Amino acid sequence: MAGFNLLPLKFLRRKTPNSVGIDPSIQSTQPVILKPSAPSGSPAKKSLATLAKEAEAQYYATYPDKPSKPAKSKRGGVLNKLIWAAVLIGIPVGVVYIANLPYPVIRRPVVRTAPILLLPSYINIEENYRQAIASVEQAQQLIERPTSQADLESGEQKVKEAQKHLDALPMWFIDDWREYSLWYDWRFSPYGFYTARKQVGELQAKVFQEKNAQVLLVQSEQALNAAKQQYQQASTPTDKQLAIAAWHSAIDQLQQIPSTTLAGRTAQSKRENYQRDFKDIVGLAAGNERISTLIAAAQQFSFRAAQMGQNPPHSVDEWEQVENLWRDAINRLERISSDDLAGYAQAQRLLAEYKTNLGQISIRKQAEANSVRAFERAQSQIESLQRYASTSSPDYTISQLSGIINELRKVQNGTTVYLETQNLLLSAQNKLNQLQPQ
Repeated sequence: MAGFNLLPLKFLRRKTPNSVGIDPSIQSTQPVILKPSAPSGSPAKKSLATLAKEAEAQYYATYPDKPSKPAKSKRGGVLNKLIWAAVLIGIPVGVVYIANLPYPVIRRPVVRTAPILLLPSYINIEENYRQAIASVEQAQQLIERPTSQADLESGEQKVKEAQKHLDALPMWFIDDWREYSLWYDWRFSPYGFYTARKQVGELQAKVFQEKNAQVLLVQSEQALNAAKQQYQQASTPTDKQLAIAAWHSAIDQLQQIPSTTLAGRTAQSKRENYQRDFKDIVGLAAGNERISTLIAAAQQFSFRAAQMGQNPPHSVDEWEQVENLWRDAINRLERISSDDLAGYAQAQRLLAEYKTNLGQISIRKQAEANSVRAFERAQSQIESLQRYASTSSPDYTISQLSGIINELRKVQNGTTVYLETQNLLLSAQNKLNQLQPQ
């Protein structure tokens, strides 16, 4: 074939070199003319596909903007480096973590071989100890010298913080602290630890006492306000009397709050104001009512004491009950102050009478006790004499009988053993008369 023309192929078009100032973007529209194939004996003919590939290769070879080859991905290399870094860091961190586990079976061998691995534990223990001591000191300042309820609440919170830090200190470590302190210089000491624990316990008890005192203060003030309102709303004398009694009882409750507590000191300062308010509102009538109530109560106790003291003799225990009743009556009369002259004078007159009765009862109780002891000693001597009567000489028997008679004569009249004593005394006297020579 002499040759043939191909249709214009855009992908086979190539740019001419821009040597004469021609714009390389301008493409040739002339068809590509292929040379006729070589005759027989010449090199093998090239196929159309081969020619297309060669033309395309020539096109890209002369193309001014060559596409760059895609960069090799670096993600795999960075990931490998991160993995190796994590392994290199994780191994020592894991060793330190295991060495610092809070178990003596792990830490004791470590402290003998590689104590530096326990540095995180030492730092943690010292930090807890330091925080515990600081919290205890702050709690003492707030609880032992409080100025308000807020101080007590803050002090209670500090006590809880101190207890939390002390609980974080392992007890087994306290026993081995000398071994651990051979190379690490710190502030920790077992004495300070146990002292802090003791102080925390005392502060907890103090907070508990303060809370109870505060509850008593609140209850007393509520009762006082209720009684005051009840008195103001009372419409009958009986209702007023009940309100006055409740009001005065609430004031007395304030005095029962321990004075060592913040609530107790507050109650003492408020009590004077409450008493002044009580006198201003209720007036002298309330004082008279109170005095009348105390005198009536004392008379009730004295009446009961007189009833129990009737028809003697009585045992020591019974006389002691009578004695206590007279004391109760006297205590109520002694609570009457000298502000009310009339009531005070009556109370003093009754006091003189009741104290006299109390003295007599005390004498009779002592007489009963002495008589019972003398009677028991005489009985013991009689039993001894009867046990050795067959082997005793007449002189010994006479001596023993004389001692028995002396003991029986110590028994006083009006005691529970007096009648029985007289029978024994008569029998012993007759026996002594028989043995004594005429």
